[in-house]
Amino acid sequence: MTYCVGLLLNEGMVLLADTRTNAGLDNISTYRKMFTFEAPGDRVVAIMTAGSLSVTQTTIARLTEAIETQDESRSIMHAPSMLGVAEIVGTTLGEVTHEVRGKMQRQDSVSASMLVAGQRRDGGMRLFLIYSQGNFIEATAETPYLQIGEHKYGKPILDRVITPETSLADAEKAVLLSMDSTLRSNLSVGMPLDLVVIGNDALEITRARRIEAEDPSFQQMSQAWSEALRRAFQEIDAA
Repeated sequence: MTYCVGLLLNEGMVLLADTRTNAGLDNISTYRKMFTFEAPGDRVVAIMTAGSLSVTQTTIARLTEAIETQDESRSIMHAPSMLGVAEIVGTTLGEVTHEVRGKMQRQDSVSASMLVAGQRRDGGMRLFLIYSQGNFIEATAETPYLQIGEHKYGKPILDRVITPETSLADAEKAVLLSMDSTLRSNLSVGMPLDLVVIGNDALEITRARRIEAEDPSFQQMSQAWSEALRRAFQEIDAA
């Protein structure tokens, strides 16, 4: 499994994905779940994936091939808007899911989802959650973040602290703590992590970071968060 989260804020977008894929306790692997595409000054697109690895890898491969062959009808780098990007990704994901399910006996076991984030020149920043069937929903001011994968452990902190006015610095801290909570509670999510920040109207990636398991700043943040929670727990009186 995996955990990916994207925030849509006034200042920009903050995206975080883990890299663990497992097919049982004795078969744990690391695969990138964050893919970025840039034409600086024109558009920037980031895609995060969760679910069936065969579906997500094939989908990303087809999207990449469409870019390389300059297939204007299927290339996310030729879409006139971020809505068009979401539609292309949704169509491709839906087609691949249908094909893979047709080759497997247990069709219900094939499931995948994607987060698509970015901005097109002369357009606003947008964040979409694409489902296996190809349909999608979009982040809004009322719900300025979207998650895929093992999202339940990292959701509470986002609900409590994230608003469209949240700064990029605080948003980065929030997604890292959201991931830390998930790492502690679910072994199917694991390091390293991929973090991407896209500033509003930057039309390119503002900051990208690979966070390894031994990263000292992440370890320090995790420890500080644990200690803060313990102190808060001790200070609250029982009802």
